[in-house]
Amino acid sequence: MRKVIGIGETIFDIIFKNEQPTAAVPGGSTFNGLIALGRMGQNVTMITETGNDRVGKAIKAFMEENGVNSKHVCMYEDGRTAISLAYLNERNDAEYTFYKDYPNARLDVEWPEVNKDDIVMMGSYFVLNPVLRAKVTEFLDYATRRGALVYYDINFRSSHASEAIKLYSTILENFDYASIVRGSTEDFQNMFQISDPEKVYQKEVAFHCKQMLCTDAEGDISLFSPSVTKTYKVNKIETVSTIGAGDNFNAGIIYGLLQEGIGCDNLATISEEKWNRIIAHGAAFAADVCQSFNNSISKEFANNYGRK
Repeated sequence: MRKVIGIGETIFDIIFKNEQPTAAVPGGSTFNGLIALGRMGQNVTMITETGNDRVGKAIKAFMEENGVNSKHVCMYEDGRTAISLAYLNERNDAEYTFYKDYPNARLDVEWPEVNKDDIVMMGSYFVLNPVLRAKVTEFLDYATRRGALVYYDINFRSSHASEAIKLYSTILENFDYASIVRGSTEDFQNMFQISDPEKVYQKEVAFHCKQMLCTDAEGDISLFSPSVTKTYKVNKIETVSTIGAGDNFNAGIIYGLLQEGIGCDNLATISEEKWNRIIAHGAAFAADVCQSFNNSISKEFANNYGRK
């Protein structure tokens, strides 16, 4: 069975609505997507780090309860597990305040075995961070040598927009590693000061990576690939929280790639019919997670979702 291997940050989210705490759940961009895939019965592994404290142990237990292999979690002694305060606004979008206490030695783990057409999921500032960059590129070099398909979710927050120029070469390097690039219009605005998906694809992405997906909150999904260029309408829904919407969209896309048997050799020739099904998985996963304060699709959704 093909593996999905995520590399990214793990954090504990405390969610506020009307200035009052309403939920506390493990999170992290890649983490949320992997939990969703674990709940869907996929073979998933997470490369990450937490403190060897009460919160870190709870996060690791949560991973294991949801089918995520935690063998490659670095649990450091000199520091504490990262925490975020997520304040939901009137549209149920989150603004974050982070509290982090990391050790000097980071991501001290052995890499999991990677085989051809396994899928590596990465994203956010974690894979741009100069402190972690050498470790991240070491793993990406290994994974790409082994023939992995790399899914890169940019997830570039406004808090890092001032660093965009400094990080530009690293961003392009990630595009070079990537088999599929996924970003939101907000990510691209923060990163390139361009929000138009087609302009971003032509100007910044296509030279490095031929497959790109762009989401626009409750707006359209844009697909660019050698075989298909298409815009998909998104059904409007009432949301409880949009935290994890993009992360679970990613999980749905990866689930679709696995269901359709898409690997590195046939990625560029996916038919429109197959892309339609793959995008539908992404939209369905994203819609479900917006119906609760959880960061991943519900177990009920996973148990009832049609599987091939």
